Amino acid sequence: MDGFNGLGMTMGNLCRLSKAKSRSISPENFTGEKGCGGMATDGTGAKHARELGQGWKVSPSIRIVAGQTFELANIVGMGAIQQIWMTPAARWRDCILRIYWDDQTIPSVECPVGDFFACGWGQFSPISSLAVCVNPGSAFNCYWEMPFRNRCRITMENRGVEEMWLYYQINYTLTEVPADCAYFHAQFRRVNPLPYKEVYTIIDGIKGQGQYVGTAMCWGVNNNGWWGEGEIKFYMDGDQWPTICGTGTEDYFCGSYNFENKQTRQYQEFTTPYAGLSHVIRPDGVYQSQTRFGLYRWHITDPVRFEKDLRVTIQALGWRNDRRYLPLQDDIASVAYWYQTLPTASFPPLPDADYLEIC
Repeated sequence: MDGFNGLGMTMGNLCRLSKAKSRSISPENFTGEKGCGGMATDGTGAKHARELGQGWKVSPSIRIVAGQTFELANIVGMGAIQQIWMTPAARWRDCILRIYWDDQTIPSVECPVGDFFACGWGQFSPISSLAVCVNPGSAFNCYWEMPFRNRCRITMENRGVEEMWLYYQINYTLTEVPADCAYFHAQFRRVNPLPYKEVYTIIDGIKGQGQYVGTAMCWGVNNNGWWGEGEIKFYMDGDQWPTICGTGTEDYFCGSYNFENKQTRQYQEFTTPYAGLSHVIRPDGVYQSQTRFGLYRWHITDPVRFEKDLRVTIQALGWRNDRRYLPLQDDIASVAYWYQTLPTASFPPLPDADYLEIC
């Protein structure tokens, strides 16, 4: 996309004029309508602004009661989501983000909110990448471009037992969308533990034309020793054997040799525009007993294109004492990110809150 219609702006074309309309949805303007921001007379900040009145941060956030789904955005027309910022105050695995395109009744995005922003262990972990940034203190930012032609609906479900607070802002443009623009998708999965000798499926059942653009993973190790010998595999357009086959888990996430800092003899966290080992949870000798990892890999410069279908898997492999591979039985969760034509195939049912809980 050249950016002249308001989509896909880059540093190289920011100076070009456009007829695209800039809009933003937040608790200070639930509809995003032009000239309607900051008009609230009641909201979560009303008591703090009682001496100042309308226009003085009266409605900066929302409260979502336990069991409720709140519609964050309902945009009619043609355009694109350009940036999402939010900071959910609740257990992140209990907060389910969903996005629906063009009046579809099934979501094209369905993820616990922390996992969607590559921060799935329920703890703050900074990320500085092109697609996602996680900033202090718990600020989630998404920069995936998300075009739509008729409508965009975004919801947040609170599956927890307590009320959640949510500050959020959804920045978008109303503009013409080129015919060759596909729709953004993201799907969460978790298996705990992975059955012995089974391969973990990151995504399957994708039907249509599109491109795979990213993977975020939470990997909880249940064995001693190294855990990342497994290969990622991309099966596209009827493949029986994969067209793309990686050489190891840390290789796919753009690291090498166990992500080890040779000076400290420890795992070395890193966060870059395209890939990272952004989170390492180390055992503390008491209740935090397992080593856990948060990883991401964005296919921004190397999208995996498919014409009819796509399946992506990754092996969980360690080492036996005699230097044979050991199929691992780890706690693995993932989010797959891709663009495709509609309709969206139905996702597997999301497990209940008890199954998703991190312990």
